[in-house]
Amino acid sequence: MSIAVSTQKLNAAAAATFLVFGINGLVFASWAARIPAVTEILHVTSGQMGTLLLCTAVGSLIALPTAGWVVGRIGTANAVRASGLLAALAGVGIALSLTAESVPGTAVALFFFGIGVGLWDVSQNIEGADVEHRLKRTIMPQFHAAFSGGAFVGALIGAGLSGLGVGLPAHLLVIAAVVAVLTMVAPRYFLPHIAAEVHSSGDAAAQKGDSAWRDSRTLLIGVVVLGATLTEGAGNDWIAKASVDGLGTSESTGALMFAVFVLAMTAMRFCGGFVIDKYGRVAVLRASMAAAAAGLGLFVLAGNVWLATAGAALWGIGAALAFPMGMSAAADDPKKAAARVSVVSTLGYISFLAGPPLLGYLGDLTGIHLALLAIMVPILVALLLAGAAKPLPGAPLRND
Repeated sequence: MSIAVSTQKLNAAAAATFLVFGINGLVFASWAARIPAVTEILHVTSGQMGTLLLCTAVGSLIALPTAGWVVGRIGTANAVRASGLLAALAGVGIALSLTAESVPGTAVALFFFGIGVGLWDVSQNIEGADVEHRLKRTIMPQFHAAFSGGAFVGALIGAGLSGLGVGLPAHLLVIAAVVAVLTMVAPRYFLPHIAAEVHSSGDAAAQKGDSAWRDSRTLLIGVVVLGATLTEGAGNDWIAKASVDGLGTSESTGALMFAVFVLAMTAMRFCGGFVIDKYGRVAVLRASMAAAAAGLGLFVLAGNVWLATAGAALWGIGAALAFPMGMSAAADDPKKAAARVSVVSTLGYISFLAGPPLLGYLGDLTGIHLALLAIMVPILVALLLAGAAKPLPGAPLRND
């Protein structure tokens, strides 16, 4: 089922979705780029910091499996509004907890931050998939480029404020205010919501209890995304810290290293739609995983900052397209997009959010710099199973 939408409204929806992805990236990087500051404020080790990051992961993993249901009931626009407000309030909680140097308070705030981010992520990806289907061309990587672009801006802000000695709590309070305003306004331009009609249409498969969790293709895509997104999550959370610990750089240089990683992802995502339409999802996914492995190895094994920077850039290029391709693959059937995007997001975020904390624990034994080499294993798994992302026959987008 589809609702006719004018070109003007479709373009407005694409712009609004682009903005929502960008805000999401800004929020994430405002936290991730300054993780070294958190460890100093709270006086915690890499392993203890990993436990705090796990609180975010738990919150998101609670929200993700139900996100498709929530979107089906209240629509993508209201889901983004609710999740954005929750993330903003959680940001205020993180800022206040850091001011009080409270580890438990930070943990609780990060848990609710994870819930907000998880629901927000699924909602924006469902909206992005709908826009992509209506446009009949690959545009999902550009939405994720907006996320990376927002993260790049957030990383630069973090590096600049760190260099100027501006405290992280004040930084987070300003970001929370920006998020609260923009996530209330931008979704008003989203496409008309039709998920509730699909759920109530008496579809035979739905009546038989057919579940996206029992769809083999969806699960395989989820496993691919699970392995592939670990490289992005680990880069987001640990590049800054690994640069400080492994290369002896300053905190601001570590934040700039993170910015290089994010900038490389952003650039690749902006041109990713053309590349995917030309060469196909499967070939691009395999090439991406190979580049991520090479960049990761160079970053970890490099003996100086310049080679490590080149490695971070190649790592970012390899990490760029896996997640958006997974979202597009999950949404090949528009009528089942909400449920399947929710499943793939859940499986992907197991690694995206839970993987980095586990690397923190490993980092207590080996140092976080060397611990990053453990990511090679899931990268190879994603490389081997990449064929699962091949588009379905009759899908709105056929590029394999």
